Amino acid sequence: MAQAAPTDEPAASPTQSDSWTPRLGWMVGFLTLISTFNYLDRSLLGLLLPLVKADLQLSDTALGLISGLAFALFYSTLAIPIAGLADRYSRRNIIAIGFSFWSLMTALTSYVTSGLQMAFCRFLMGAGEAAGLAPSQSMIADSFTKARRPLALAILTTASAVDALLFLPLAAYLADLYGWRFAFQVAGISGIVLAALFYFTVREPVRAQPVNPADKVPLWHAIRTLWRSPAFRAIMIGVSFMGGALYATGTWTTALLTRVHELSITEIGVIVTPARGVAGIVGVLFTGWLTDRLGRRDPRWRFRIPAAASIILAPGYVMMLLSDTPAIWIAGLGITAAFYASFQGPIFAATMALAPDRMKTVAAAIGIFFTGLVGQIIGPLMVGALNDYLAPTFGDHAIRYSMLSVAVCSVAGGLCFLWAGRLALKEGDRSS
Repeated sequence: MAQAAPTDEPAASPTQSDSWTPRLGWMVGFLTLISTFNYLDRSLLGLLLPLVKADLQLSDTALGLISGLAFALFYSTLAIPIAGLADRYSRRNIIAIGFSFWSLMTALTSYVTSGLQMAFCRFLMGAGEAAGLAPSQSMIADSFTKARRPLALAILTTASAVDALLFLPLAAYLADLYGWRFAFQVAGISGIVLAALFYFTVREPVRAQPVNPADKVPLWHAIRTLWRSPAFRAIMIGVSFMGGALYATGTWTTALLTRVHELSITEIGVIVTPARGVAGIVGVLFTGWLTDRLGRRDPRWRFRIPAAASIILAPGYVMMLLSDTPAIWIAGLGITAAFYASFQGPIFAATMALAPDRMKTVAAAIGIFFTGLVGQIIGPLMVGALNDYLAPTFGDHAIRYSMLSVAVCSVAGGLCFLWAGRLALKEGDRSS
């Protein structure tokens, strides 16, 4: 993929900005808000897991399947064909439709009475959320120059931290007052209203390379072209491992804190989750800023920084999981909160740099496929199954040892990003 080597610095399109404007700020801010609801709607189940488990009488393995695989199956597989549409049609419209649909499914989740019904709602929620991230990344990629892209995408990545800082505490408070079903209703209805506002206030950006019907790239051709790049394949392996760590953390952290450290849902939602959100925003923005700054000097830093952020998670997880000393496990909780999602912005930017112009949304969607489907299988589902397997020996503390798999995934993901950086450099050398 010589034309897309990350060491090349092609001239920016006249439609791409090297500075921030109010219109671009509103677009990035609204896309970040939509991504925040994307995280909120999928992570509500993780936050309220103890309440849902007690109400619906579900095992940890079943909860791992429902929270992980049931959501990821449609989310990950539909992301690629939807990305193919987004590379040819209005991304703004696709996002608005998807946002409305997944918000509706979130609201309907409040009416389920069984694990099967919950899984069905999660399936359809995932189908709607598949229309969110890849088109958002593509809109940003067409709005900013390559040098400014990492920071803009890092801002988009703060969505999970903003969710933890603002929306999950509110959801925990509402669930404490009115029950877990009411929290799902409020999240879903709010999302439907915001989807309409997004449609009427955000414009579709001009594409860096305008869509010509004669030049449309068939979806499978785009996939084959991208997959020929060894660096792209290494990134996909890395994001699979990091997806496992990301989703396992989001699904099982509340259960860990309630079972091992005996915190209540309200304490987690009102105190712990906002603190993790602040740490997450700082970590994501710092990682994006540092990659932006150092990457302009040497493109290899676009891989080194997210690799370092991923590897540093391992000791943080060990501290959080195995220590009973408050100062130590709280410090570990802070480290993981700061860096567990910070790899995403730089790695998304690196993925965009590898992809030809008419394949950028598909490239992002393939990343979502591996992060979501593979990550959900090796993350929430694996931890849930290990919980049930180890429970006869360790009881409620089985989750401590099950979640050590998350530390292993973080190290493996970081090593894959370093490997991808070396491969990308070789591809750049061959293209020069």
